[in-house]
Amino acid sequence: MSLRKTLFVALIAASGIGAIAVPISAAASSVHVRIAPPAPRYEVVPAPRHGYVWTPGYWAWRGHHHVWVNGVWVRERVGYRYRPHQWVEHGGRWQFNRGGWDRDRDGVPDRYDRHPNNPYRP
Repeated sequence: MSLRKTLFVALIAASGIGAIAVPISAAASSVHVRIAPPAPRYEVVPAPRHGYVWTPGYWAWRGHHHVWVNGVWVRERVGYRYRPHQWVEHGGRWQFNRGGWDRDRDGVPDRYDRHPNNPYRP
């Protein structure tokens, strides 16, 4: 196989791996739309896996419509709680809040929390 074909195959494989991670790690953290998401779909949760946490499916906004993203198992982070993705209505508009890990369980994602390890702050 030529070097050019090998690089092309590697690029396709790498882009596929990145696509798998998009729903959890690279999804937009705050999206505002006027169209309400459909009701959540019923998912059959697979049997528990030691060391993993089930993250439920959710409706993502892609382009000009909602698209269902299936739930997945993610590696557990000891001392953290996983907050699922959610849609919240504000004045007729819908805001998507990306889920993520929260160490102090205050509901504020650690990446936005000025005091991420203080569960007693006001």
